[in-house]
Amino acid sequence: MSAAAAGASRFTALVLAGSRGEADPVARLCGVMHKCLAPVGGSPMLARVVAALAASPQIGRIFVSLAEPAILKEVPAAARCVALTSAATPSLSVLRALDEIADGLPLLITTADHPLLSVEIVAAFCAGARASGADLAAGLAAAEVVRDAYPEAVRTWLRFADASYSGANLFALLTPAGRQAVVFWRRVEQARKRPWRLVGAFGPGPLLAYLFRRLTLDAAMARASRVIGARVAAVRLPFAEAAIDVDKAADLELVEAILRRRGAA
Repeated sequence: MSAAAAGASRFTALVLAGSRGEADPVARLCGVMHKCLAPVGGSPMLARVVAALAASPQIGRIFVSLAEPAILKEVPAAARCVALTSAATPSLSVLRALDEIADGLPLLITTADHPLLSVEIVAAFCAGARASGADLAAGLAAAEVVRDAYPEAVRTWLRFADASYSGANLFALLTPAGRQAVVFWRRVEQARKRPWRLVGAFGPGPLLAYLFRRLTLDAAMARASRVIGARVAAVRLPFAEAAIDVDKAADLELVEAILRRRGAA
């Protein structure tokens, strides 16, 4: 199936809501067993993510990958979602979901700790992913966009020659060949918070170019496509909120502050 053919249908959504239990700093801070149930602005994070997806015209079915599928019953907003059992890592959870979801492509993948996800972000990402012609597309937000809106936000930056970017926890599998990218992800997912190690997985040349800020984002995607054996592309998103997930207490405080500002407005 080509990316163009996949574009004829709505995306299936997969929300990764795996859990480290009370060992997770956000879960511990909020007094919940599972991070996806941590309240943000009075609602569980998972509920906010599901609500954004459910309201998006680009999204059809919604699946949620959880350590304990029964957790989904604690989130009334997710009543129409289908629960899947997560695996040991995010990449393995995606591979398992691909095996279990019939006709799952095109597949949008996001995470339950993305409470600022919105209909507008989903629309921009889906449009960009379809237009990329790639097998797999990943959402990114430029550092300039994030810092202009929220200078206090602390992110992990991928520093390229043209700009620095933060991941947006948004991925699109558009063709069966995109599975190759997920298999590669399994090899490098432990390096996601160490950009130089992530780039180093594609060889010494790209690593040196990255370290000396001579590697552009598009060049990195082209190199990744050759190594992985599937075409991967970046979707640049003009929304600072796309880069803000909740991994620690400071992230939670930032998201709460953003929601308060919106309420006041």
